[in-house]
Amino acid sequence: MALPAGPPVLPLPLRRYCPIPNAAMLTATEFIVALAIITVGATVMGSVGFGLGLVVTPVLLLLLEPQVAVVLVNGEIAVLTVLLLAKTWRHLPWRQSLIMSGAGVAAAPIGVLILGSAGPGPLRVAVAVAVLGLGALIISNVQIPWLKNPLAGAASGFLAALSITALSIGGPLAAFYAIAQGWEPRQVRASMALYFLTFELAAFALYAWTGLVQAGTLINIGSLLPGVLLGFALGSRLASRLNHREFRWVAVAVICTGSLVLLTRELSGL
Repeated sequence: MALPAGPPVLPLPLRRYCPIPNAAMLTATEFIVALAIITVGATVMGSVGFGLGLVVTPVLLLLLEPQVAVVLVNGEIAVLTVLLLAKTWRHLPWRQSLIMSGAGVAAAPIGVLILGSAGPGPLRVAVAVAVLGLGALIISNVQIPWLKNPLAGAASGFLAALSITALSIGGPLAAFYAIAQGWEPRQVRASMALYFLTFELAAFALYAWTGLVQAGTLINIGSLLPGVLLGFALGSRLASRLNHREFRWVAVAVICTGSLVLLTRELSGL
């Protein structure tokens, strides 16, 4: 019997793990909301080197299915990191950054499998809880001694990439390592840009191979690029003018508010 027309069939080993989502196009109202939150998230990341996923994901999960939202967010992060790296690469601490980046690439396939196998409801709850937990860590400014260990870069890079690839959040797990090294802000932003770019490229190739990237996803990513560009410009200006600690409080407020709205919505439906 001939197969019905539709999305491409996945490779056999991954077909049962990565169901192809419905990459719905954003409506006009949803587009305006998404563009606004992408601009805010890109401003945060342009300023401190991470945070786009934390700001954007809780809102986009109210508009799109989890798999579609995660792929979209990671696509925007990849574009933004190209801009960040072009601006800051001269300040890279190469050895530590490459160790962290290599571990991130190793984690990408596992994150893609987690994303493809998780149901929408549980994945949304997991994202909301993870965002709140990471927000609490940022607020409390926790200092973790083991981050000084030479293997901490690999561990942080692996765990953060695993979380980001599957849930589009988790950047602070890697950022805590970079900040704990006592690097200058320019070095932190440069190392995070190289880290994000390397594993995001690997993750997006895997998203495409497993059928998680559709035409609608690419159109959504492209249509929201003006928000990324504007946010990068604003974030770059803020990076040189604002105190990072004060700006971080604003970002945390957005992060926690968005995740609380998402968590309340999901739990009320149980």
